[in-house]
Amino acid sequence: MDVENAVISTAETDMEMRKKLEAIIDEDALNWIFEKRDSFLDLISYYRCAMMEVQTKLNVLNEEYSIRFARNPIMSIKSRIKTIGSIQNKLKRKGLPFTLESLQNNIYDVAGLRVICAFTEDVYSIAASLLAQDDVTLIEKRDYIENPKANGYRSLHLIIEVPIFLASEKRKMKVEIQLRTVAMDCWASLEHQLRYKKNREFTEEMANELMRCAIISAELDERMNNLRRTVDALPVADDK
Repeated sequence: MDVENAVISTAETDMEMRKKLEAIIDEDALNWIFEKRDSFLDLISYYRCAMMEVQTKLNVLNEEYSIRFARNPIMSIKSRIKTIGSIQNKLKRKGLPFTLESLQNNIYDVAGLRVICAFTEDVYSIAASLLAQDDVTLIEKRDYIENPKANGYRSLHLIIEVPIFLASEKRKMKVEIQLRTVAMDCWASLEHQLRYKKNREFTEEMANELMRCAIISAELDERMNNLRRTVDALPVADDK
């Protein structure tokens, strides 16, 4: 459920919204949401603006690469705002209260973008170009491509801070970006479906098979990178 849609709807009464949210968050957080509804929705809108700002930057880079290199390194960009339930659970795990200040200061992935690139080299190239911009501040970097997670997961994670310009002020907002190849995204999406299938026990043998698939996926990326280098090294064909 989307955070904004879960909190406010012109078609629902407060009682209807409260009943919907009761299944997602506990009573203390529920009361807080209704007490601070306007401030909470303002904050979520700022995160949305930050996502839009970063997505525009990425689209501009993709367009520039298209002009300079006659190809687009970015295949697709997906965006999302963390759900209320996920926000509360993360704050609870950190032993923190559910407040606006706590959310802003401790949860860095409220706004998230997933950037799917063609090749591994594109992941690093796009990340470097984005971080080189003078209004982008790197807060945290986790390279799960060079150092995959224990289950085989690969991706480059960045937490950045960017300014958004409102009618009467400028605010700095954090956005999480996950950059990965098509192969990495395919593996991660299927792994999640398989591992978290309801009412099914996920065995060690299954986990080992997923790891083997992750290794094959990494090998595919490397072979594709090598093939691209070979193609790029070929002489330009005569148009005649």
